[in-house]
Amino acid sequence: VLALNGKIREVGDKILASNGKEVDFASALESCEKAGGTLATPMNEEENNAILGIVKQYNRYAYLGIKEGETSGQFKYINGAPLNYTKWHQYEPNGKGTEKCVEMYTDGSWNDKKCNLYRLTICEF
Repeated sequence: VLALNGKIREVGDKILASNGKEVDFASALESCEKAGGTLATPMNEEENNAILGIVKQYNRYAYLGIKEGETSGQFKYINGAPLNYTKWHQYEPNGKGTEKCVEMYTDGSWNDKKCNLYRLTICEF
């Protein structure tokens, strides 16, 4: 039985869930997709705050379902759609093509980061 007490949050028509595990971006995405979802992807302030609630609960930075596209400094949703909402930390993104993934800080702001670091897995369904 999957123990999910306090690990699930509903926001709008999305359900957010975390297994509490910290893995690299590819593994996080794969585990979300295997479960029938994708990586948590904030589309507005309300969703960003809901994801932040899980980030704060674990006190761990988390990968978001956003990646840098072919153009350096241009980030997109992992489905390829352009971002319609962002919450970059001051002076971010600054990786200029070297940091292709996006993490959420414990204050809810975003930072571009390398994809091979271990971050909290948060999925959306």
